[in-house]
Amino acid sequence: MTNPMIAGLLLAAGGGRRLGGRPKALLDHQGRPLVEHAVRVLREGGCTRVHVVLGADADVVRAKASLPGCVLIDNPDWSEGMGSSLRAGLASLRDNEAEADAALVSLVDQPGIGPEAIARVYAAHRSPATLAAAAYDGERGHPVLFGADHWPGIAASAVGDRGARAYLKEHAGEITLVECGDVARAYDIDTPADLIHLDRANPRMNRMNQE
Repeated sequence: MTNPMIAGLLLAAGGGRRLGGRPKALLDHQGRPLVEHAVRVLREGGCTRVHVVLGADADVVRAKASLPGCVLIDNPDWSEGMGSSLRAGLASLRDNEAEADAALVSLVDQPGIGPEAIARVYAAHRSPATLAAAAYDGERGHPVLFGADHWPGIAASAVGDRGARAYLKEHAGEITLVECGDVARAYDIDTPADLIHLDRANPRMNRMNQE
């Protein structure tokens, strides 16, 4: 396709239950809310349009985080799990006046995934039928690119914390895996022990921000 519209879709609704109830979007990363970093990564990876799904303490996130130009979606059902946020995000993309050809989905709690990985998965887009995902030593991970043809099926199957896993398993043969293990680290910030990774994430980006 010529100049496809690939929108970034950031899932940032989690309440951080295993972090003592600290919403992940508000975790401190380089002195700013983590959600700002995640949006910047999507933009530097090629997504000029970014939709952000908020949930836990959404009003606080809106007040504390600088997210100019983003479409912010409140998910009142965020406590049901990632599936509800994915459905809300895809609905927002579908209902937006500027229709997108694909959604490039990333998670707010994976700061080790930088713009290089986003750009590689972005480049795998071929048509609205594309399914692509980053791989780490051959294992599928995030970010994931969903061509618009797949959105109805993904939304129908996205329940609980499974997100799109059931749909991707069913369509495993259609997924283009894009190796990103050499440019990203796919850990999650789930527990207090994981917080040590925050300011150490993406050394290249840290250097750029200091220049």
